[in-house]
Amino acid sequence: MYEIIVVGGGHAGCEAAYASATKKHKTLLITSNLKNIADMPCNPHIGGSAKGIVVREIDALGGIMGKVADKTHLQIKMLNSAKGPAVQSLRAQGDKIAYPKEMLNILNNLEYLDIKEGMVEDLIIENNTVKGIILEDGTKIISQAVILTTGTYLKADILVGNTRTRKGPHGEKPSNYLSDKLKEYGFNIIRLKTGTPQRIDRKTIDFSKTKLEPGDNVYHTFSFDLEPSYKIEDQEPCYLTYTNEKTHQIIRDNLNKSSMYGALDDIKGIGPRYCPSIEDKVVRFSNKERHQLFLEPESRYYDDIYLQGFSTSMPPEIQEQMVHSLPGLENAKILKYGYAIEYDAIYPTQLNASLETKVITNLYTAGQINGTSGYEEAACQGLMAGINASLKIEGKDPLILKRSDAYIGVLIDDLITKGIRDPYRLLTSRAEFRLLLRSDNADLRLREYGYEVGLINEEQITKLHEKQKLISSLLDYMSNTKLKLTPEIKKEFELNNYQIPTASLSLEQLIKRPEITMSFLNKLIEIPYPLDIQEQIEINLKYEGYINKAYKEAEKMLKLEKKEIPKDIDYDKIKNIASEARQKLKEVRPTTIAQAIRISGVNPADISILSIYLKKEYGKDE
Repeated sequence: MYEIIVVGGGHAGCEAAYASATKKHKTLLITSNLKNIADMPCNPHIGGSAKGIVVREIDALGGIMGKVADKTHLQIKMLNSAKGPAVQSLRAQGDKIAYPKEMLNILNNLEYLDIKEGMVEDLIIENNTVKGIILEDGTKIISQAVILTTGTYLKADILVGNTRTRKGPHGEKPSNYLSDKLKEYGFNIIRLKTGTPQRIDRKTIDFSKTKLEPGDNVYHTFSFDLEPSYKIEDQEPCYLTYTNEKTHQIIRDNLNKSSMYGALDDIKGIGPRYCPSIEDKVVRFSNKERHQLFLEPESRYYDDIYLQGFSTSMPPEIQEQMVHSLPGLENAKILKYGYAIEYDAIYPTQLNASLETKVITNLYTAGQINGTSGYEEAACQGLMAGINASLKIEGKDPLILKRSDAYIGVLIDDLITKGIRDPYRLLTSRAEFRLLLRSDNADLRLREYGYEVGLINEEQITKLHEKQKLISSLLDYMSNTKLKLTPEIKKEFELNNYQIPTASLSLEQLIKRPEITMSFLNKLIEIPYPLDIQEQIEINLKYEGYINKAYKEAEKMLKLEKKEIPKDIDYDKIKNIASEARQKLKEVRPTTIAQAIRISGVNPADISILSIYLKKEYGKDE
């Protein structure tokens, strides 16, 4: 008997199992194949636009994805470093062998975690509450809570050309019965799809025809607790190449042979809008002369190169033509052909904000089963499900991150409030408070939450408090320290073509000038504070007006978040509300007015009518 059972050993399952076991709840992680724990069936990179911020948020809360990525990556860089801090995000090219090995090592050393191989066919349900799982051999395992993190394995079909094969990403046996059982229990099951490109033999690529894409020449870490463990000069390079008219013509001439465009007529799954196949790119963006592709190493231990951006479901013989049309890949040897995969998922409006399902009590879901795409999106959901299942067993309220707290809060709120049409991917544009949700301040935003739920220890929280004191101290220093305009300092301004101040100004006044940086100020006067503290002050002072405006908007939203909607409300009794709004409100059953506002199809007029109804029937203020 276990307190928590986690079904699935992907990125969501690993974080969920780690969280619950670290909180000293007897946990079972069960997966169909022990070799696939923390597997990377697609590109082995961690992070990226918005996603890198999520990895830092996972680390701030006490999760492990960032730490494992820091210990095992091939290269790392800060994306959008020339742009504002709101869109800067880390991306690391991971090692497909080292990353899962390191993750498994961490999990194996958890005292409260057992790891078992097996296929889950059904759940034990009593009085609409989950009580455990049933394996395909009939074995029953009892638990107080179950977290489903089944990834793309629910009724998975591999699609290549005109062939459909019932198997998982690596040819394993998929889960053929669990999604049918979930449907019987009342879940709305949907069909989604995603894909992957070819793997190329490194030795057969002419890299002289491509553009070098190295890692950054400064050190980075996802984790707030680790020092860099790599050497800048030892980072593995990536390379950039492009499609061309010949590539596009091959695709156009053979579209009817692609699984997605006529070769199979029974495809129901909808693919990811923001990570489309190369066929989709050529069709949807027919005016583009070329599309960029990245050649990325998968591991230090073998020579497979991942052809990022060339996902396809064309038959192998057409893929050969497509690959050989690319600059540098004229003689490339394809080690593994691209494919699409179609799978079952649950429609995510059936979830509470805690990721517990509305349909079955004590059943949680996380990752691609909830309609998301990406390792990072999966991992953060797994972490939150593990935390909240543990908190429920402890008799405590769930941890619900608001949209102004974290990208994790944005992701979960989007899923449960708006639902999905295609696999959900995080983007900076989805976060209305993205200037507050930066990569640099994830620990300041979330580490206290991690400490409260028991995943952050005393040493880590003390380190955070010391950082907060240093930030406050440096702010005072910047405010009270004036720069004396000596001839030497005036010369520095001239050398950099900066306007020379007409009077002595404080460092705070100077840093607010658009062209002035902390790096420049350090040439004029030694600022006795660590660089990460200086970074916080530079951002906070330069963007002070925008940040304060964002906080005011967040406060307005928080007021609406406090206006709760009773769980037993009958929307059919509300007169004059639009029929679409009524249907959506009944489906989502928002817990607050703020959440109701975000539901697609619910208009301001509907919110006004709802508010009046709540005041009249429940005595709640508008």
